[in-house]
Amino acid sequence: MTAEIVSVGTELLMGQIADTNAQHLGQVLPELGIRHHFRQTVGDNLERLSEALKLALSRSDVVFTIGGLGPTQDDLTRDGISRALGETLIPDPEIADQLRKQFAARNLPWTEAQHRQTMRLPCSRPIENPNGTAPGLLCEKDGKVVIALPGPPGEFVPMIDGPVRTYFANKAHEGVIHSHILRICGIGESMVEQRIRPLLDSENPTVAPYAKLGEIHLRVTARGSDTAEAERILEPFVSQIREALGDAVFGVDETTLEKAVVDILKAKKQTLAAAESITGGGVAERITSVPGASEVFVGALVTYAARLKASELGVDPDLLDDPEIGPISEEVAKMMASGVRKRFGTDYGLSLTGNAGPTADAGGKPVGLLYVAVAGPDRVVVEEFRSRGIREDIRFRAGQFGLALLRKELMSPYIG
Repeated sequence: MTAEIVSVGTELLMGQIADTNAQHLGQVLPELGIRHHFRQTVGDNLERLSEALKLALSRSDVVFTIGGLGPTQDDLTRDGISRALGETLIPDPEIADQLRKQFAARNLPWTEAQHRQTMRLPCSRPIENPNGTAPGLLCEKDGKVVIALPGPPGEFVPMIDGPVRTYFANKAHEGVIHSHILRICGIGESMVEQRIRPLLDSENPTVAPYAKLGEIHLRVTARGSDTAEAERILEPFVSQIREALGDAVFGVDETTLEKAVVDILKAKKQTLAAAESITGGGVAERITSVPGASEVFVGALVTYAARLKASELGVDPDLLDDPEIGPISEEVAKMMASGVRKRFGTDYGLSLTGNAGPTADAGGKPVGLLYVAVAGPDRVVVEEFRSRGIREDIRFRAGQFGLALLRKELMSPYIG
């Protein structure tokens, strides 16, 4: 069974809102054993909408529409579906009665515009929407299925996770498609591919690499009669990938790099403080977003100005003033990490300094030059990185590099 998503709304085309509904549905479809091959976004135009639906019906078994079910004149999804399926909309007295009761219970006036929400196709039946006024529609005709759902996420998501899941669970299907995402840091995409090259030709499971900002993701997917069977197929395959990539795999599915670091610190019963320049507190924000981080993360200093690096972290002012060294340097990064560790009395200190652009700094240090350092109980390590991209990308990558270096130190005890 194949599916296509048609998102409706000019605001989506103009980028005024993000289409998180289609993202959620795209994640649900494999769990239902439905292959998702196409996705369209169309504005509030009846002609273009009906053509988009006809195209979707010509190549997919199931078509989902998102949005355009409200009471206003630009809510055209019902009309578009009626044109695409060649049926005339009819009023549904039961829907009208339910809507009138909802409006009365909420002391809202009933307007003629609400009649649009009572219309449906003869081949359809309503899908209950307990969180809004617009019911969904489930249309079945000539072996095709069209499911129309409202746009507000608070209405859409419960309907997908409730009645829509139930509908497909009761239909015969081809099994389920189940995936895991392996998250990788510290090595590039080409190196990842080189190490797992023999596994890329597998048909079940399959593995697909994706380059993300500061890390690599591997989506490993298996098809089985149910989730348990798919998981049994995935388990040995994932183990092979872990063996090939080693400690570069820092997490699975929703595990972020900051959570991986916090988990290790908790396991070791050790503490961390951070000294941030280029990231401006971004690393501290990421770490404190992890539940339970207060057990291991003591705090951070944002020493953006050079003079604060000296006064708050004990960095040698002569190094900061030296035109050959300056604030963006290996030496300063190491002193920042040691200084914040001493200042907060923690087991580890992490520092981040660099130039995020858009121009070279006063000392001529180029855009994208980064230094991250970790001071631990036995040593201080520092790494230099060169990053490209816009300012915010460089700042985020600096945080990734710093957390990855910290994780590496936490996992590799120093042997003197």
